[in-house]
Amino acid sequence: MSAPQIPVAVLGATGAVGQRFVQLLDGHPWFRVAELVASDRSAGKPYREAVDWRLPTALPEDVAALVVRDYADRLDSPVVFSALPGEVAGEIEQRMAREGRAVLTNTSTHRMEPDVPLLIPEVNPDHACAIALQRRNRGWTGFIAANPNCSAIHLVLALKPLQQAFGLEAVAVTTLQAVSGAGYPGVPSLDMLDNVVPYIGGEEEKMEEETKKLLGGFDGAFKPADLAMSAQCTRVPVRDGHTECVAVRLRDPALPEEVVAAFETFRARPQELNLPSAPKHPVVVRREPNRPQPNLDRDAERGMATVVGRVRPCPLLGTKFVLLGHNTIRGAAGASILNAELFKVEGLLPV
Repeated sequence: MSAPQIPVAVLGATGAVGQRFVQLLDGHPWFRVAELVASDRSAGKPYREAVDWRLPTALPEDVAALVVRDYADRLDSPVVFSALPGEVAGEIEQRMAREGRAVLTNTSTHRMEPDVPLLIPEVNPDHACAIALQRRNRGWTGFIAANPNCSAIHLVLALKPLQQAFGLEAVAVTTLQAVSGAGYPGVPSLDMLDNVVPYIGGEEEKMEEETKKLLGGFDGAFKPADLAMSAQCTRVPVRDGHTECVAVRLRDPALPEEVVAAFETFRARPQELNLPSAPKHPVVVRREPNRPQPNLDRDAERGMATVVGRVRPCPLLGTKFVLLGHNTIRGAAGASILNAELFKVEGLLPV
């Protein structure tokens, strides 16, 4: 007999990432959405009335009738997925952790704190050791674990196999980020049509800081990777899927075909464990000269992979390539769910 599903709550359930949590958790073999939480504008309403459902799949029927809870309500679910706005996330997520819940957050609020693991299960599963430090420091029985920024996660999924195979010394990246990364209604259409916006507040700093934390070590404290890192972030008129143009200087120089082989053979803990949300191939290589493209490639591996193409020599740093990733699936809700799956197998969930 299969084990009963773990009841989970979704915080910020009516927003863009909250909706993606609801969609991806529908039919999940291990987790069941039991509670939906949103602001007082939505609290007390059935979810179908509170949410402006913006995803192409139908609103799951077993969730549609759930009455939305208020942020101040005490929850029953031991596991919480957070898509809260940054301005309210800090106090609410900390309260949930104090109450003994596992908080898997997509919000940036706690990502860079010295006792909060910032996790990509294929990259740094050992950083989950910081949960014990967090509990000691804060006197919590629960914990907070964060997933990275939507652009950083796809960049780091591509950098990890290169770090393993050749070592990394420097990275330069320019992002072309989809409008869904700004939530809904997001960027006004007259700002995006026929336009590229060369600034996303705080995004470049997040990419540079989070990449070093993710690729660094943990031995009782986080040790950022010794890596020169430069990011430029832009918003482009694409609905879903962040494209990134990357140049890297490897410690041990490699030919393009050696770099491609490192991408194609990369597997890690989620693939070994066959976690439900884990992509079979975390990095997918496209060999066509005009790929990856958002319209064609963002849903690779159910949106959970980073798609890489145009691997070629770079006259400045040595190697360059283009990558693409779905920003609201692996770049957001799907990342938190995969973290929770890893924690379940590792016995870290409070159930």
